[in-house]
Amino acid sequence: MSAVSDRHDVILIGGGHNGLVCATYLAKAGLKVLVLENRDVVGGAAVTEEFHPGFRNSVAAYTVSLLQPKVIADLDLHAHGLRIVRRRLGNFLPLPDGTHLKVGAGVTQAEVAKFSRRDAERLPDYERRLDAIADVLRALALEPPPNVTDGGWWKALPELLRAGRLGRRLHALDETLRQELLDLFTISAAEYLDRWFESEPIKAVFGFDGVVGNYASPYTPGSAYVLLHHVFGEVDGVKGAWGHAIGGMGAITQAMARAAEAAGAEIRTGCGVREVTVENGRVTGVVTTGSDVLTARAVVANVNPKLLYERLIAPDVVPAPTRERMRHWRCGSGTFRMNVALDRLPDFTALPGTGDHLTAGIILAPSLAYMDRAYRDAVAHGWSREPIVELLIPSTLDDSLAPPGKHVASLFCQHVAPALPDGRSWDDHRDTVADLMIATVDRYAPGFAASVLGRQIKSPLDLERDFGLVGGDIFHGALTLNQLFSARPMLGQAGYRGALPGLYLCGAGTHPGGGVTGAPGHNAARVIAADLR
Repeated sequence: MSAVSDRHDVILIGGGHNGLVCATYLAKAGLKVLVLENRDVVGGAAVTEEFHPGFRNSVAAYTVSLLQPKVIADLDLHAHGLRIVRRRLGNFLPLPDGTHLKVGAGVTQAEVAKFSRRDAERLPDYERRLDAIADVLRALALEPPPNVTDGGWWKALPELLRAGRLGRRLHALDETLRQELLDLFTISAAEYLDRWFESEPIKAVFGFDGVVGNYASPYTPGSAYVLLHHVFGEVDGVKGAWGHAIGGMGAITQAMARAAEAAGAEIRTGCGVREVTVENGRVTGVVTTGSDVLTARAVVANVNPKLLYERLIAPDVVPAPTRERMRHWRCGSGTFRMNVALDRLPDFTALPGTGDHLTAGIILAPSLAYMDRAYRDAVAHGWSREPIVELLIPSTLDDSLAPPGKHVASLFCQHVAPALPDGRSWDDHRDTVADLMIATVDRYAPGFAASVLGRQIKSPLDLERDFGLVGGDIFHGALTLNQLFSARPMLGQAGYRGALPGLYLCGAGTHPGGGVTGAPGHNAARVIAADLR
């Protein structure tokens, strides 16, 4: 090992988006900040790569909505080159019988009426209620949750005050909405949607959000919260809208990296961390994969908590309650990710030709029952033989991603087992499942398979190896009730302070959870800056 003498105030492990956000805020606060990123490019799972000659696309994270407007403004990301465009249509659901449903501003109610006039009449009230609840949770996303500790009154008082502010926000909801919020945390997406709607297509479109990144059935209790988590977002001030970053998701993190460096942070790529060092019970720095020993007043981990506590810190110094919690920390989002290069746009049987529907999130899962079968099949077999696929064609909004006349498509596929049963390896089945995913699209858009010029495949194992997503989990831990809010990552660590003095967490495994939000990085930076002041 070689000791490196330049001491930093803060060392950040992982140059994903939350790490870059945290680094920027800390550097703006006057701290000496070093970001260490194992890969040769910053961005974590929010990166853009050329995957076929002349074709680029977002590799893992693939769409924009949850990125906090405050983070965009505070880091002045637009001045650093970020440009986001809104989808012209939110979602498109082609159905096997040749009909379809389009969801988006100004069209949803009329589209739903094709299947159920009753559902169309109920839709505005559904949206009003969900928006009111989401508004409260949007505000809470940028605050540390009350941290349940066993400390003295001087530790408990700030948490009680925080809990009081939370109580006031919740009290602003009327009695019906407070009950509905409780239900959303505990019941299934299917149960919640069945309360509102009778037609399968609208339940399928909304229910898809309950299984995105969630290795579960839409009938699994708690999946209603995952649905709610995905409506927090906004684009250009339009709540619930989805968009695309010109240049792919890597454009977001490249703008963040420029903001961090402009604020004075140092970023080293190709420099991973092998170990977090601990002396006399306190974190003192890190040992890099190149055997350099770096010291700092604080180490901030932008990685899955399970990876931090089980792989980067010696087990004998991790407190027993934390070790036990990490043994039970549930990871694995059931995700199989693909990018494909296309020589032409797909042509859907349910809506032939070009149009705004090709700019939408195209959901291939016609009903909640279909999604339930997909999950159960994946548990039994390793992958669903009739999978759930969301297809996006970002080149319809961004012609920088493909050669003229050509296109790229993202396939976000559910459900696959994070680890295959019977000891099988994803390395042996990756291409078989990729063929299945393309064939699934081809059933709705004949000729799609023949239009594929090249493809990039990321199984759960690939997502873990390439991006540190344990079990392929895009959220750094399931969004279940026992892994949310004050329990994320565990009781006593909800305030972004880790299990040891000098250790902090700022990734998606902290409140408010996964997605490209920047909120955990923002929140953690406030805590760290106050502690080091």
